[in-house]
Amino acid sequence: MNPACEFDHLVVGARTLEQGVAFIEDLLGAAPQTGGRHLAMGTHNKVLRLGARSYLEVIAIDPAGVAPARPRWFGLDDEAVRERLRESPRLLTWAARTPDIQGAVRRCEMSPGAIHPMTRGSYQWRITIPDDGALVCAGLMPTLIQWDCAAHPADNLHNSGCSLIKIEGAHPESARIATALGASALDQLIKVRSGVAVQLIATLRGPRGLCKLTS
Repeated sequence: MNPACEFDHLVVGARTLEQGVAFIEDLLGAAPQTGGRHLAMGTHNKVLRLGARSYLEVIAIDPAGVAPARPRWFGLDDEAVRERLRESPRLLTWAARTPDIQGAVRRCEMSPGAIHPMTRGSYQWRITIPDDGALVCAGLMPTLIQWDCAAHPADNLHNSGCSLIKIEGAHPESARIATALGASALDQLIKVRSGVAVQLIATLRGPRGLCKLTS
């Protein structure tokens, strides 16, 4: 039997990390904690616990980092994404955790990209990144991740009082997207309805009550 994927984290992009942190604190009533730098991608982040082994990541281009020779992940080098982030921080995509990333990639009907090893401090993981750095299906299809260390980032975060209620999406070709998600059993983690425009929506509960993050 193929091991099922589990929700791992939300990815919220911002023009600057400070702007992204302020946005999340204002929305949820809880501030993301110190994360770290991704040297291979020229980005940095802060993180907020959502539950057992799940979290929200605020990510931005690191002004002190070195630009990679390839496009950065999560579409951060795409001008259309950058333009939206200049307006406001927003939900870019989400990540699904798997104990067998190679098998999970093989089962995907929409390629999530090549598998890359990554590190941040003591954390080690493998993650899928398209060669052009683009969001897969505008962020509806998740990044796949396999943690190669005993600890998970959420393990070391204090209880923020925040939790994920659900992830949902909209797409003009919702049936095709649902089929692609179902091929990897990801349809158990996100529901996609028909819509004129593509949109990713996460409903969360925080100290300030229910709120929505949108792409």
